[in-house]
Amino acid sequence: MKTWWKTAVSGLAVSCLLVSVIGCGGQPSNQPSAQSGTAGNKDIQERKIKLSIGLVEEHPEGIAGKKFKEIVEKNSGGKFQVSVYFNNQLGDDKKVADSLASGTLEFGVISTSPLTASVKEFGVFDLPFVFNTEKEADAVLDGPVGKSLLDKLPAHRIVGLGYWENGFRNLTNSKRPVATLEDFKGLKIRTIPNEVHLDVFKAIGANPTPMPFTELFTAMESKTIDGQENPLTVIESNKFYEVQSYLSISKHLYTPFIFLGSKKFWDQLSDQERKIIQDAVIESGKFERELIRGENKKSLDNLKAKGMKVSEISEAETKKIQDVVKPVIDKYSKSLGEDLVKQMMDEIQKARGQK
Repeated sequence: MKTWWKTAVSGLAVSCLLVSVIGCGGQPSNQPSAQSGTAGNKDIQERKIKLSIGLVEEHPEGIAGKKFKEIVEKNSGGKFQVSVYFNNQLGDDKKVADSLASGTLEFGVISTSPLTASVKEFGVFDLPFVFNTEKEADAVLDGPVGKSLLDKLPAHRIVGLGYWENGFRNLTNSKRPVATLEDFKGLKIRTIPNEVHLDVFKAIGANPTPMPFTELFTAMESKTIDGQENPLTVIESNKFYEVQSYLSISKHLYTPFIFLGSKKFWDQLSDQERKIIQDAVIESGKFERELIRGENKKSLDNLKAKGMKVSEISEAETKKIQDVVKPVIDKYSKSLGEDLVKQMMDEIQKARGQK
């Protein structure tokens, strides 16, 4: 289950909650600056735009996708027509990223993990037990670390336009409550196809099984796998409670969403057209973050009401798990870049010290 935005930019980021390679309504660093809109509608052409959303229409990501459509169509005077495709209709995250790079798709919102195949540094967001709060995640995503990662994308025929939120991931399974390190042992858990995730779950004794999200529900229903890990809103909106009995509030990983554009399409746009898109990404992204954070408690209450048995992983058990996975973090910190990891941790510590 969201780098993914220089001193002045990060100062603005907290208030706008979303900064991209373009900054707060700015422009990707390899593109000319967008003008403030004085050129008039002559710079706006009629365009048909497809936006891929990975989750269902009712999820905050889907609702924000519709918000993006509304803003773009309004601010373009109806010249931009946006078609939003939900629930991986246009393919999983990897396929969406490939379609953006090839220019057959204009925009998509995906998790950051699949981008590690092109930009390995995005793997810093796959390190477990890094963030304690959304505030800490915002400080990293909307600051120099997030921006430095987005700056690497145009070389891969993709532009990064902003970070949305997937959120803290929690474990579900159909076999038993999971509240301790020992409880993980032997569970066959679906993970995204990512080396860090696989090594983390192996380290704690689980049996990680990479699998596309589109196949997940059926695999749980047939007991091919025991469980999975995703944010609460994803668990609820996809009705995983129908095939999973146990929920553990593990918060082992925070996952961002990232709003991507095809560089091929982006390069065709005028400055004014780019600004319309940029402003919409920022506004709908702020909306999405606020919405998803407000929905988390509701989702937890609803999952309990649906019969899921909820376990909390205590601070002491979390510390045990962190000790076990530390060698995994050390291993990948070296390959990702120790300077980058240190910069991220420094930003987190700074955020923790703010009142």
